[in-house]
Amino acid sequence: MTTTRTLPQAFRRLRRSEGLRALVRETRLSPADFVYPLFVAHGQGLRREIESMPGQYQLSVDQLAAEAEELRSLGIPAMLLFGLPAAKDEAGSEAYDPDGIVQRAVRALKRAAPDLVVITDVCLCEYTSHGHCGVVVDGPDGQAEVDNDRTLPLLARIVLSHAEAGADIVAPSDMMDGRVAAIRTALDEADFGHTPIMAYAAKQASAFYGPFRVAAESAPQFGDRRGYQMDAANAREAMREIEADIEEGADIVMVKPALPNLDIIARARQRFELPLAAYNVSGEYAMVKAAALAGHLDERSAALEVLTAIKRAGADIVITYHAKDAARWLRE
Repeated sequence: MTTTRTLPQAFRRLRRSEGLRALVRETRLSPADFVYPLFVAHGQGLRREIESMPGQYQLSVDQLAAEAEELRSLGIPAMLLFGLPAAKDEAGSEAYDPDGIVQRAVRALKRAAPDLVVITDVCLCEYTSHGHCGVVVDGPDGQAEVDNDRTLPLLARIVLSHAEAGADIVAPSDMMDGRVAAIRTALDEADFGHTPIMAYAAKQASAFYGPFRVAAESAPQFGDRRGYQMDAANAREAMREIEADIEEGADIVMVKPALPNLDIIARARQRFELPLAAYNVSGEYAMVKAAALAGHLDERSAALEVLTAIKRAGADIVITYHAKDAARWLRE
């Protein structure tokens, strides 16, 4: 007697219970996948909620030990630091001040939690009075523009100050051409050859950064950043950007933002062997938060679905503001 197999039943057999679904699940999320971004500001006892990003805060350095302990308890291995300076100027000088806000934060964190991986964002936009990611000059058409080559030495100075403070990984986000090579050379020559570089390799000019610019107080005061950040329409260019950063000495490469670029993440995973990070950015977080607060969707289900999609696309590391909540949900 011949039995006819009904394919839909074969699919359903492994979906009947959570135990069965978990047993055959192809993509698994873990708190160990996450990096938690933090905004650090001057002051004491500061824990100021960010209006554009409910549940996220600007914190003073004295609050960081408690944050580090919470991350450790949740199994999250790393944080990414962004600094808010005491004052801004044309050259973004606090960014490379040995006693700047990020440098203080790194030292405090390494004292409080030596095993926590401290990653520092390397850029000038939070520190400059004009809000751009590099040195601004008058261009050939008389319009202000960022001077790529004059910016590179300042990025190298930032990186050295972070490495001297004890940063475990430095992460240039400026999108200047040649900055990974300049940073790698500076680190090697200063005997910080052991410090890895996580390059924001394919970073698009994106509308999804809006809430971050409120949080970091880093909106450009004129124009925009499309002259140096990537055009979101260009996938082949993204591969060339990643390849260039690898050739210049990057140890980890990043795609940002994550959700609009799942195809870029997948292409990069297939083509490159280096660890691949993806940044689930502020606008992606804020969309889920806003919809959940309005009662339009369940935050837990939506956030975990988003993070799973990023991991499924090929990311090894997911930088996300949902890291702490997701770690708790995954334990339940």
